[in-house]
Amino acid sequence: MSLLTPADLGGWRLPNRVVLAPTTRARGCVPTDLQAEYYARRAGAGLVITEGTWVSERAVGFPNVPGVHTDEQVAGWRRVTDVVHALGGRIVLQLWHTGAVSHAELLGTRPAGPSAVDPQEYVHTATGRRPTVTPREMSAGEIRRTVEDYRTAAGNARRAGFDGVEVAAHGVYLLAQFLHPRLNRRRDAYGGSARARRKLVLDVVDAVAGTGIAVGVRLAPYWTGGLFTVDDALRADLDELVRDLDRLAYLHLRGPDTGPDTGPDFAAFARYRRLFDGAVIVNNGFDRDSGNAVVEAGIADAVSYARHFVANPDLVTRFALGRELAAGDPATYYGGGVAGYLEHPEVAAVSG
Repeated sequence: MSLLTPADLGGWRLPNRVVLAPTTRARGCVPTDLQAEYYARRAGAGLVITEGTWVSERAVGFPNVPGVHTDEQVAGWRRVTDVVHALGGRIVLQLWHTGAVSHAELLGTRPAGPSAVDPQEYVHTATGRRPTVTPREMSAGEIRRTVEDYRTAAGNARRAGFDGVEVAAHGVYLLAQFLHPRLNRRRDAYGGSARARRKLVLDVVDAVAGTGIAVGVRLAPYWTGGLFTVDDALRADLDELVRDLDRLAYLHLRGPDTGPDTGPDFAAFARYRRLFDGAVIVNNGFDRDSGNAVVEAGIADAVSYARHFVANPDLVTRFALGRELAAGDPATYYGGGVAGYLEHPEVAAVSG
């Protein structure tokens, strides 16, 4: 089975090609033994990618999500990396900044983004779901400080023992906001042309790589939803960005959404295999069979799983033995305690 074969990826020798995708679980702002056990149970993945992690207090856009910008957070993450490494795993930290898709309730001030354009999204706060507002346009000084925040966060990730970091440039958050002409209406070095809109992502990657840590980037070139929908013109811009990212440890791609009767679109991922010479991780809608097939086709080096790993911490073993997968409980995905996080009654029943 191709998913269970070793792979060289980003300078790491992976024992298998099953990757834990970044999965926000909102179990605390500082990692504790709870997170250490959560990731330890999934250390059998060829590569563990953590939940999105705030690069600074200015990046926050969701309650009870950890950062990597305080000594306490770094120490907490060190407990996580130590146990994953003790179990033979490899682990990278996803770096996250929500930009305009945040709220004054979380930041204490109006969020900032590339331009004064309401992203028309919703933000989860401690008191409920709130619509976004028109953000402040980031000044040149704020952009420079943000790049430094990423650099500092990458240095902190090294201190915490991570094998690498993943720069989140997908979805609806800060780096994606700069990439989108609907959100980015600047006329300076960071806007006004496709090349200028790509500059922040490239500056962040350069700053992070300058710390000496391995770097991956996550993109979603088929994202759909509101102002962030990627059309053909923007997808062509992202093609150029991918060509500029030739120094990465890997490229992590979220593909088109799938339905109950449709599987992953291999051709959508193959487009980026042709553009990118390095290792490619694919994501969105894969099961064991389609994961094996995309690797066997030479389109991907590895496949990342989120929902399946939430309910099946032993996912690699289940794939290897052909066992049925347990279903997760969406009510336990975000926030709460051990239920649905460390306790999985369905897993125990199937495994027994």
